[in-house]
Amino acid sequence: MQKPNYIPLFILLAVGLLATLMPALPTKIVTEGINTGDTAWMLCATALVLLMTPGLAFFYGGMVNSKNVISTMLQSFVAMGIISLLWVVVGFSLAFGDSIGGFVGDPRTFFLFKGVLDGKPWSLAATIPLVLFAFFQMKFAIITPALITGSMAERINFKSYIVFIVLFSLLVYAPLAHWTWHPEGFLFKLGVLDFAGGTVVHMSAGWAALASAIYLKPRFTHGSEQVLPPANIPFVLLGTGLLWFGWFGFNAGSAVGASPLAVSAFATTNVAASAAGLAWILFDVARGKKLSALGFCIGAVVGLVAITPASGYVTIPVSIFIGVIAGATSNFFAHLRSKSRLDDTLDVFPCHGIGGMVGLIMTGIFASKAVNSAAVDGLAYGGTELFLKHMLALVIVSVFTFGASFALLKLTDLITPLRVTAEEERLGLDVSQHEEQLFAGA
Repeated sequence: MQKPNYIPLFILLAVGLLATLMPALPTKIVTEGINTGDTAWMLCATALVLLMTPGLAFFYGGMVNSKNVISTMLQSFVAMGIISLLWVVVGFSLAFGDSIGGFVGDPRTFFLFKGVLDGKPWSLAATIPLVLFAFFQMKFAIITPALITGSMAERINFKSYIVFIVLFSLLVYAPLAHWTWHPEGFLFKLGVLDFAGGTVVHMSAGWAALASAIYLKPRFTHGSEQVLPPANIPFVLLGTGLLWFGWFGFNAGSAVGASPLAVSAFATTNVAASAAGLAWILFDVARGKKLSALGFCIGAVVGLVAITPASGYVTIPVSIFIGVIAGATSNFFAHLRSKSRLDDTLDVFPCHGIGGMVGLIMTGIFASKAVNSAAVDGLAYGGTELFLKHMLALVIVSVFTFGASFALLKLTDLITPLRVTAEEERLGLDVSQHEEQLFAGA
């Protein structure tokens, strides 16, 4: 029995009370210019993106050992609760509110969703209600900190994890979303193309994961014969299926309408995942390893990561190349990581960090205004300027996300210890953090 702590409950009650005092009642629901087909598709896409987070829970949960399955999965599920409320209170404002110098939104703009229900549609999503755009973006904000958990698995204090994802969402994710997707954001104005979140979601999660793995230091069993095998490969297969399915909303939904561009993004998403899954397992074969279910699943997710920034700017044949390069590259870096002392438990940086960077670079090479009139041609079609801008963005985003994440980990550790004790790690986080077990009576 742990010591009672009423502070978190009081904070939640305070937010609930504040919400009753500031209910954001609409004056007139905007209907002019709203397209019902686009709205219907975006409702579906928003639900698909949310499904990715439970998919991630199964994907990660199946890969950890049996003593840590519940805790690992819960880290994804609890993000749906915490980040949803945070987004309504202030997150959406920080990401898409009135720009402050191109770096962050004014937190007062949509505080507690003020003016969202009856607000004018977002300028780059003019045919759907503003509230729908806000909720679509909410799902991206939810999955990003959940992605980081794979690097912390089997040794993170659950309370500290909650503190960290709140800080990360407010101080890293929201500003980065503003830079990249707000018309006044400085990366947006620079001309950087990120269709669905290669930099905002995957690079940020990947670099934060690397910072986490370094800061938390290795598990006590890392590099020894005591490391337990993955708990449930069928969980990984199920998680991969849910992620792949949900990713159609992630990428095709970023067209913010039921349009030919959404169809193109849908197609490139599927093809890149297929190519990367095959590239991963064939790279394994080339190194003398056997084909594995785990390898194909990881590779497919890497392909989904890499095509994310490019999905609305490249052709379907090019998506094959992107998937192959991403799958092989991430596999190579995952192999290097396995030979080092770096304990990124589920290879989040090699998969999401490297995969996101490959996607950003490939967008700079293969983006075409023939596919998307809002784009400019990449290096392969004479667009040297776009490629150089993407290389600059790669450096800026990498330095910012790694540095800020490391600082937030240190701050969190000062508030509440980040790492569980040696005994808690030995028992497993399911029991030591939640008093629950995967198998009753185990």
